[in-house]
Amino acid sequence: MIETHPFGFFVPKNAQYLLLGSFTTKEANFDPTYDWFYGTKRNYFWPILRAVYGLPLATKKEKQDLFTHLRMALGDIIYQCERIKDSNLDVNLVNVIYNLDAVAETLSKNKIKKIFFSSRFVEGKFRRFFRSIINHHPDTELITLPSPSPRYAALTPAQKLQIYKSLLPKLP
Repeated sequence: MIETHPFGFFVPKNAQYLLLGSFTTKEANFDPTYDWFYGTKRNYFWPILRAVYGLPLATKKEKQDLFTHLRMALGDIIYQCERIKDSNLDVNLVNVIYNLDAVAETLSKNKIKKIFFSSRFVEGKFRRFFRSIINHHPDTELITLPSPSPRYAALTPAQKLQIYKSLLPKLP
C-alpha cells in the first residue's frame, strides 16, 4: 500500500535551521495520539528535546512553539513510499518518492544555516538524492544527529542527549 506523508513540512517564519527525518511510522496511519513527527512512545526524540530545552513538550502546540522559537523547520525526506514486511525500519521503505520540492522550497524561502539529519540513513539519502539542492546551497552546514530510535543502541540515551545538547541551537 502506498503511504503519503501525513504532516507535510512545518516551517516557522524566518527559519534558520531545518531538521530532516525519514518518514513517519505506520502508527501514524491509525493511532489518533500520533499527531505530529516522532509520535511513537518508543522513540527518544521528544524525551531528548525535553531534556535539552527543559520544556514539557507534551502537546503538538508545545512542540510547534519550540520549533518556532528555535526558528527550526521540520520535515521528512520521503513524501511517499511503501513498506515491506509491515515494518517501520527505514531500510524497509521501498518505491520511494522523495520530498524534493518541499526541501527546495524551504531552502529557497528561508536563510537556512544548518540542516540537521535525524540519522546517518537520512544523511546518506539526502546526499545522494538531494545533490542539486546541496549544490545550490553550499554554505549550509550539514549535521548528523544520532538516531533517536531505540533500535540505534550504539549510544545510550544519555550519550545521545549530550550530543543533541552540543549540536542543536540554543533557545533565544
